[in-house]
Formats: sequence, C-alpha cells, structure tokens
Amino acid sequence: MESNRALLALSALSQATRSAVVRLLVEHEPDGLAVGEIARRLGVPPNTLSSHLGILARAGLITPERRGRSIVHRARIDGIRSLADFLLGDCCRAHPEALDVEPTASPRSSRSRSSAGLDHPYDVLFLCADDTARSIFAESLLRALGGDRFVAHSAGGRAKREVDPIAIRVLEKAGHPTEGLRSKSWDEFTGPDAPVMDFVFTLCDSVAGEARPVLPGHPITAHWGIADPAAEATDVEKETAFVAAFRRLENRVSAFAALPIADLDATALAERLREIGRLDGATTHIGTK
Repeated sequence: MESNRALLALSALSQATRSAVVRLLVEHEPDGLAVGEIARRLGVPPNTLSSHLGILARAGLITPERRGRSIVHRARIDGIRSLADFLLGDCCRAHPEALDVEPTASPRSSRSRSSAGLDHPYDVLFLCADDTARSIFAESLLRALGGDRFVAHSAGGRAKREVDPIAIRVLEKAGHPTEGLRSKSWDEFTGPDAPVMDFVFTLCDSVAGEARPVLPGHPITAHWGIADPAAEATDVEKETAFVAAFRRLENRVSAFAALPIADLDATALAERLREIGRLDGATTHIGTK
C-alpha cells in the first residue's frame, strides 16, 4: 500500500463512527449490512451515516454491493489487510525486530493446538451492555458445558455492581453455581495483564454496533443477539423472559462447545459461529433471505 493511500485509510478510521462501521462490517462478513441496519445498530442518522460510508469507501475500507433492489455494504478485507501490512511491514522494515513476536509477547496468537489436545484452553469473552444477565448466563453455561477446553468470561460497557437477582434465581434453579459471578467492565480485559481472548461474542445488538475497546490478541468475533429479558414490564413476564434467554443461550453455548475448533479453518469456523448466532430466538438474522 502506498503511503498516501495508507494515510487516507488511517484518517478515515480516526473518527469514532467510521471506526465502528468498519468493525461492525468485518464482524458481518461476508453477508454485509444494509445502510438502515448499520444506522440502527450504531444509532446514527442515515444522512450522517451516508457521508461516513462514502469516506470509508473512498479509503478502500468498505464497498457497496447491489443485491436486488437493496444496497449492502461490506468490509473490504483486502484493503484492511493492505493497511495492516503497511503498518507492520513497510513502516517497520528498518526495525524488523519489532515484528519478531515471541510466545511470551503474544501468548495466544502463538499457541499451538491440535485435535489431539490443547496446550491451553480457549479464552472466551461474552459481551453485553450491563453484564448482569445474558452475558452472565453465557459465562456460567460455558463453565459448565465447556469442560477444561474453555475459560469463560463476561463483561459489559456499562457494567453494574451486582448481577440481576432474577438471573441468579434462574441459574440456581438450573443447577448452576453462582458463586463468584459479578458484573464486570470490559476495561478489565484491556490491560497488559488481562487474559488474551480467542473468541468474543456479543449478545445484544447495542454492543454489537457500538465502538468497543481494543482487546489484546486477535480474537474471532460473532454476534449472538438475544432479546433483553429485563425489558419486560412485569415481574412475571421478566421471569419468563429470563428463562427463555437462558435456554436460548444454552443452545448456543452447547453448539459452540461441541465444535471441532482445531479441525476447522478460519472461514469454516466463522460460518459455524454465524450459524449458531442464527439459532432460535436471534434478534437479527444476518445473511438469511
């Protein structure tokens, strides 16, 4: 990538909304998203979003595609990779030692795994707005269903001090231990001593569409949207909704824990994760017709 082209791309990504658009579209490759859906997820007026999309397209980071009567926007993975190559290769050519990544410097990206066994378990982070119910459910479920193959975590952008008491009751009735469960800020997973994630799953549409902190490593991401059970009006309706959310997440986590991760290439794994996100109860069905 030429320097001028790289500067154009970096300038485009320096604005928060445009950065969020690229992250959102990368997450939804290869299906892409329509303008209206991008605007809804990011909470940006469509006319303002159109301007951002034009800047990103001119920078070679996204591209529009016509599908029937609709225009769908997709991330340009080739353009993003070219920018990464420029930053990590061309810019650092004078100091190649900067690119010499040892296992101690990037433990997760250099792990070796085989189908016969894991040198380390996979670290999995479930994200939701408050980290008080859905992400807590998923964390507890993966602890129970994943065995020693996974280490489960949860966090939120607006984390609260306590887990929703209804969520605690649902977990206890299902026979899951609740000791140690707490609502956590996703900032806990950005520091130098934070565990390096292999997978990051968003469980609510608002978090999937907003800008999130950069996590160490290069986790595989997917959106498994589940409706917010706390949004129901009455206590009885909330109890029913919490149980339904738990069961839907149980189906997803069970399917994920059963995947032969070490035997799947990146494309196949990403598709399997998207399929899991489309299971019954999904708030969005990206890629379905």
